[in-house]
Amino acid sequence: MKIQVLGPGCAKCKQAAETMKQAASSLGLREGKDFEFEKVEKISEIMKYGVVFTPGIIINGKTVLSGKAPGAEEARQYILDNMEKE
Repeated sequence: MKIQVLGPGCAKCKQAAETMKQAASSLGLREGKDFEFEKVEKISEIMKYGVVFTPGIIINGKTVLSGKAPGAEEARQYILDNMEKE
């Protein structure tokens, strides 16, 4: 599984990144083994995903959230929903 957080480095983007990592860990997933994590901060790269409002959350190449940082349970659900599709 690949989790990407898109954003230029604002507080909400940093919060989104931390929340996604914590959600994956709470599900027993280990970074580098069970999931790959990437923080995309370059505007030119963010635009390639069609995300207009940051933070954006991309899981396995699919945009699952844009314009807000997810809550803990919401982040867990995004991960669970996309684990089933692997």
